[in-house]
Amino acid sequence: MDQKIIDLYDDYVHHHFDRRLFLDRLAKLTGSMAAAAALVPLLSSNYALAETVKADDPRIRVLRTDIPGSTGPLKAYVAEPATRGRHGGVLVVHQNRGLNPHIEDVTRRLAVAGYVAVAVDFLSPLGGTPADENAAMQMFGKLDKAQTTANAMAAVAWIRKRADVNGKVGAVGFCWGGGVINQLAVNDPSLDAGVVYYGTPAEPSEAAKVHAALLLNYADAGLDKRNGELAPPYAEALKAAGKDYQLYFYDGAQHAFNDDTNAARYNKQAADLAWSRTLALFAKTLA
Repeated sequence: MDQKIIDLYDDYVHHHFDRRLFLDRLAKLTGSMAAAAALVPLLSSNYALAETVKADDPRIRVLRTDIPGSTGPLKAYVAEPATRGRHGGVLVVHQNRGLNPHIEDVTRRLAVAGYVAVAVDFLSPLGGTPADENAAMQMFGKLDKAQTTANAMAAVAWIRKRADVNGKVGAVGFCWGGGVINQLAVNDPSLDAGVVYYGTPAEPSEAAKVHAALLLNYADAGLDKRNGELAPPYAEALKAAGKDYQLYFYDGAQHAFNDDTNAARYNKQAADLAWSRTLALFAKTLA
């Protein structure tokens, strides 16, 4: 797919959120509104594909619940191993679509890997993730960044206190959620590990505050130019502060390369490698 189309879609989902404007600009690139309409399904997520691990998989148990947050109750999707015992805990943070079927599937994958995984709906203070994805994207601008970080910290504390968690908690986030993980690592010294997928880095001046082991997964720096420019200075600051971190750029991979429900973005090779690195970090830090 033409990179100009990918870049246009990125601008739509991360900045202006105006669907009519997006379609008009897409039509100019493709030559007609009909051609633009035909491309939209390839650019959008197909959540029918979000069942790598089914909710009724006998290896896990899933439930929806409310957990305490700094701003009030937070909606959450919990997936845990069916086997008894104490496991590492993992907070899962969604992209700027809210808590959707893809993120729930990621949460179930972590449970199969042996973790108590909790995906929090960070739109809970605004009533929760709506069914309309475009409406969900527009809600993110109304969230308070400090309150979101505080809610993430409250979720980590709740996970750690569970009877089936061994006291160690990591976190993984995607795009907007990756930015939340970077802020969580700066603000929560109790976090054991943080995995970022193409999320906005913290300020280099804040690197010294990080205590968690970090895995920073980013798309090809030439394709995701903003993060390609911001991530290296942050990594250098982490190195200078003596922190435990890994930074990877995945050649040829688009922003959101892990999202296997999005045909235009998904890069299986990059996603598989980043996931193996994610599980390796959690095995090292949460056992």
